[in-house]
Amino acid sequence: AEENGYIMMATKFGLIKKTALSEFESIRKGGKIAISLLPGDELISVELTSGDDEVLVGSHEGKCIRFSEHDVRPMGRDTQGVRSMDLSEGDYVIDMTVIQPGDTIVTISSNGYGKRSLIDDYRLQSRAGKGIKAGTFNEKTGSLVGIKPVHEGEDLMMSCSGGVAIRMQVDEIALIGRDTQGVKVMRLDGSEIASVAIAPHEDEEEELPEDGEESSD
Repeated sequence: AEENGYIMMATKFGLIKKTALSEFESIRKGGKIAISLLPGDELISVELTSGDDEVLVGSHEGKCIRFSEHDVRPMGRDTQGVRSMDLSEGDYVIDMTVIQPGDTIVTISSNGYGKRSLIDDYRLQSRAGKGIKAGTFNEKTGSLVGIKPVHEGEDLMMSCSGGVAIRMQVDEIALIGRDTQGVKVMRLDGSEIASVAIAPHEDEEEELPEDGEESSD
């Protein structure tokens, strides 16, 4: 297990568990149980870890917590896990990710506001604490929908509930303090940002006319 690493899983209700990757060998067509979920709970994020990584968990109301994966003991597949963060009533986890030295942290809100902040702004804590604010979230910004570690040169992809998606370089997002609302990164026409993902950078390809020939202009 120490050589192959672990699978870290986080749920909407704030539970987190890690299971040795070796537990998932020889998976047949019928699959294997990966985690035991409470009624109404959902698996919201899965990451590979080395055994010595740090984890960042974010909630709908804009709280987050950074802790060492050593705080999460390895468990078998058919288990529920342990508490990742002490959530307030009505709050729930929206993202879990593994962070590395040199990362900056991007936060994106449902109304299209975003920012990058230094990883040191998110201090290391013990698992199951109340965490800290990932930013300023209000009626203007909407709720937190994504909290991701990024490197310069990567791309940020955002999809909204209206079916529109955009891709932009993370370098274009302002690097400011953690406890701020950020700046507008996507304009929305009555919809909300539904998902956020990080991807390797790709230059935009020049679009050709429908006949496939370059314009003479």
